Amino acid sequence: MLPHLRLCRIGLFLFTALLTRLPVGLAAETERPNIVLVMADDMGWGQTGYYNHPVLKTPNLDAMAANGLRFDRFYAGGPVCSPTRATVLTGRTHERTGVMTHGYALRRQEPTIAQGLAKAGYATGHFGKWHLNGLRGPGVPVLEDDPHSPGEFGFQEWLSVTNFFDRDPILSRQGEFEEFAGDSSEIVVDEALKFIHKNAKAKKPFFTVIWYGTPHSPWRAAKDDAAQFDDLERNSKEHYGELVAMDRSIGTLRAGLKDAGIAENTLFWFCSDNGGLPRITPDTVGGLRGNKGSLYEGGLRVPGIVEWPAQITKARVTKVPACTMDIAPTLVDIVGLPSDTLLPTLDGISLKPMFEGTVLSRPQPIGFRYRDGSALTEGDYKILALPNKKKTRYALYNLKDDMKETQDLQASEPKVFADLKSKLDKWNASVDRSMAGKDYPEGRVDPSHPEPRYWIDLKAYQAYFDAWADRPEYKSWIQRARKKK
Repeated sequence: MLPHLRLCRIGLFLFTALLTRLPVGLAAETERPNIVLVMADDMGWGQTGYYNHPVLKTPNLDAMAANGLRFDRFYAGGPVCSPTRATVLTGRTHERTGVMTHGYALRRQEPTIAQGLAKAGYATGHFGKWHLNGLRGPGVPVLEDDPHSPGEFGFQEWLSVTNFFDRDPILSRQGEFEEFAGDSSEIVVDEALKFIHKNAKAKKPFFTVIWYGTPHSPWRAAKDDAAQFDDLERNSKEHYGELVAMDRSIGTLRAGLKDAGIAENTLFWFCSDNGGLPRITPDTVGGLRGNKGSLYEGGLRVPGIVEWPAQITKARVTKVPACTMDIAPTLVDIVGLPSDTLLPTLDGISLKPMFEGTVLSRPQPIGFRYRDGSALTEGDYKILALPNKKKTRYALYNLKDDMKETQDLQASEPKVFADLKSKLDKWNASVDRSMAGKDYPEGRVDPSHPEPRYWIDLKAYQAYFDAWADRPEYKSWIQRARKKK
């Protein structure tokens, strides 16, 4: 055999062997799924049509659930907004990442799934609420040079706002401020679809993150959307009107994916960032105990749906616990990203086997921390450790028998309690190490990491006070800032 023919055959053999060893997601560009992550802002577990909400209809979320995988025990990573956003991008509970509560910045030492997908050739885009740059107060457009902007964490294109936003918002397109008219949910979906269609036309896989400002307060629904709730008090009426528009935008998004011919191989994941709000009627949490800000089920359990026709070919409902910490590890597994895409210490797991219908139980517990409290759920059980003056008050619940967490089982099931307490203590110790920066190559937290601030205190935003003084979302804040002077 001629030497060059032998080399050709060896080369072909090596290429074939390499191809067969590559993860399925990396075998060919065309096989990679497009990915769309959509998250509501303060939507409770009970606020869907498929859970028979007494006044709210969600036909588009219902259609997603009827065509995909519905999680009946899906958990936000934290009981308030910024923490859960950090868990989505990193696969880690939020306190590991430095995001203690709302308005904390995500540490730049944290690798994100957006960065990993961008390196793998995905187009990455963020649309809507960000709230990982350490700024508090109503959402303002993100500054171009913000060191914690979406662009710094792997998003090549972004149209983003620092926090919650409502009708007729001002958003930032990579630092350029743009004013929009209409419902905020419909605006960000329309803009995301432009990004999606552009990349679909170029046959480039995309990672699109849409984080709504709905139904966070203050509530300003379109008249037609609110009119169907005229029997409710004003805040509840506007709140539910916003959810009508949000659900309609889900329908627009699903239709846009179909129109582009890419719905079949697009993984579309919907959830909320924390449990529902109190003082809204009817109830937002489907009868669960607690609300936003609580480690009880009402503060953590949220709607969760994955639609991916190419892989989830039969609609299913699962009661296996899952959480937002699972999102990033699942995407790493599906796309076949390198093992070092995320930090080694993770709290989430890959749900890919669950998508394939082969998992009937979760192999590890899910832990939560918020302020001075913590909780852990494994199987049907959940343990809570809540501050009580200078002591810790524990509780144990069987969520299968007692979803509303009314019967403390510490005394009647001491072995289960002791086992879960031991696991909770071990998990808390691990989180404490991460908080101290032990997971990073430097072994410490970057000392330049900022503390939370209010945007009204920054000179860069004070330059816009005159232009924004009469905007309803900013008026009282600007007045307050000017009185300080």
